[in-house]
Amino acid sequence: MEWSSCTSIGLVFILSFLSILKVGSFWNNHRRKRFPPGPRALPIIGNLHMFDLKRPYRTYLQLSKIYGPVFSVQMGQRKIVVISGYETVKEALVNKADAFSERPKIPIFEDLTRGNGVVFAHGENWKVMRRFTLTTLRDFGMGKKAIEDRIVEEYGYLADTIGSQEGKPFDASKMINAAVANIIVSILLGKRFDYKDSRFLRLLQLTSENVRLAGKPLVTMYNIFPYLGFLLRANKALLKNRDEFNAYVQATFVENLKTLDKNDQRSFIDAFLVKQQEEKSTTNGYFHNGNLLSLVSNLFTAGVETISTTLKWSFLLMLKYPEVQRKVQEEIEQVIGSNPPRIEHRTQMPYTDAVIHEVQRFSNILPLDLPHETAADVTLKGYFIPKGTYIIPLLTSVLKDKSQWEKPDTFYPEHFLDANGKFVKKDAFIPFSAGRRVCAGETLAKMELFLFFTSLLQRFTFHPPPGVSISDLDLSPAIAFNIIPKPYKMCAVTRF
Repeated sequence: MEWSSCTSIGLVFILSFLSILKVGSFWNNHRRKRFPPGPRALPIIGNLHMFDLKRPYRTYLQLSKIYGPVFSVQMGQRKIVVISGYETVKEALVNKADAFSERPKIPIFEDLTRGNGVVFAHGENWKVMRRFTLTTLRDFGMGKKAIEDRIVEEYGYLADTIGSQEGKPFDASKMINAAVANIIVSILLGKRFDYKDSRFLRLLQLTSENVRLAGKPLVTMYNIFPYLGFLLRANKALLKNRDEFNAYVQATFVENLKTLDKNDQRSFIDAFLVKQQEEKSTTNGYFHNGNLLSLVSNLFTAGVETISTTLKWSFLLMLKYPEVQRKVQEEIEQVIGSNPPRIEHRTQMPYTDAVIHEVQRFSNILPLDLPHETAADVTLKGYFIPKGTYIIPLLTSVLKDKSQWEKPDTFYPEHFLDANGKFVKKDAFIPFSAGRRVCAGETLAKMELFLFFTSLLQRFTFHPPPGVSISDLDLSPAIAFNIIPKPYKMCAVTRF
C-alpha cells in the first residue's frame, strides 16, 4: 500500500513536471529547433542587457554575425525575430509579402494613433486607408507635372532664403524642413506657408520633436514594459505634442467643411471629408475623424522627416566630399546650364542621380525599417515563425550588405554607375522599405530629392564655415527615432 502510494505521488509529480515543460515549449523540441536561434534570455528583461538602446541597430548587426540572417531576441516578454541581409529581407517582404504585412501593436504608437491612419494601422482599416491615401496622393499630383511645378516654385523660395545668408555660416535645417513641408502641406491643406509663419514653424517643431523623443531610451523601455508607464511617463510629452498638432488640423478641417464642394476638392482633407459624407449611409465607418487626424499626421511626419533628413545628409556629405560636389556641378552645367532643373533631366544626369541614391544608401536614415508582424504562420530560411510575431527587417544590413555593395561603409557614388558612367539600378537599394508596407510617398520623395538637390547645387557651392576643416566634419548621427545628422553650419556661395 505504501509503495503504491509513493508510486502514485511520484507519477503525478513526473506528469506535472512534463506538462510544465510542454507548456513552456521545452517539450516540443521540433518547434524549438525550427524557431530562429538567438541569445539566451534573462528572466523579466530578456536580452535587454545586451543592447545599445541609443543605437539598437548596432546590436542587431552584431547579433546577425553570430546567429545568421534570421534570428530572435527577447525584449521583456516579447519575442522578436530579426531578418537581415538583402536575400532574406527580400524573401520576407517581397516574395512572402502577405505573410509579413501586419504591424505590431507598439505601446507608444498605439497611444499616439489608437490604430488609426496608415503607418501604424492594422488589418482592414490599414488596407482601406492605404488605398485611399495612394489614390488621393495621385489625384493631387504625386508623380505628375502639377506637383513638379510646386516643387520648382518652392525651391525658388528656398534658394532665395539661402541666398539671403550672403555666404555667412548658417544652419539650413529649419529652412529645408519648411521647404519640404510645404510640398506635402500643399497636398494636405491646399496651400503653402511662409517660412516665418509662426503656426507653420510650430507644426514643424512638434513633428521633429516627436521623432526625436520616439527614439529616446526611456520610450524604448516604455514599449518593452508598458505597465511601467505610470513611472516612466515617457509618453507624456509625445501625447501633448500630438494633441497640439491635432487641434490645428481639426480646426482646419472644420473650416474646410463650411465651404466643401465635392466637385471642387482643394486638398487631401477635402477628399477625406467628401468620403466621410458619402459613408454616412454605411456601417463600416472607416472615414472618421480619428483616421483623418492620424493620416494627416502620418503624411506630414513622413513627408517632412524622411526627405528633409536626407537633404541635410546630402549637404553635409557635399561639404565632406567637395570633389563629388564639383562633379555634380559640372554635370549640371553640361546638361541643363542655367535652366531650372526638371524631372526629365534626371535620366540625362547619371552622376547626380548616383550621388542622390548613394546619399540615401549611406545615410541609412531608417536602419530598423518600421517593425512588421506576421499575418500568418510562415517559414523563412527553414525557420518557423508563428502568426503574430514581431518582425524587425534590418534595413541597414541590406543597404550595407557586403555581397551587394563594393564599399558598404564608404560614401561611394560609383555604387550606382557602370564602367561607362551610366546609372545602374540596384535591387538592394530599398531605403523606402519593400513589399506591402513600402512608403506610400516614394514617388514624391524621389522627385523632391532630385529637384531640391540639383537646383541648390546649380545655384550655390557649399563650404564648411571658416576655421572648420573637412576632417572636423562629423558624420556620426544624433540620437533620434531615425538617423539624423548632428547640427552643423555651412556657407553657401552663389555661383551666378
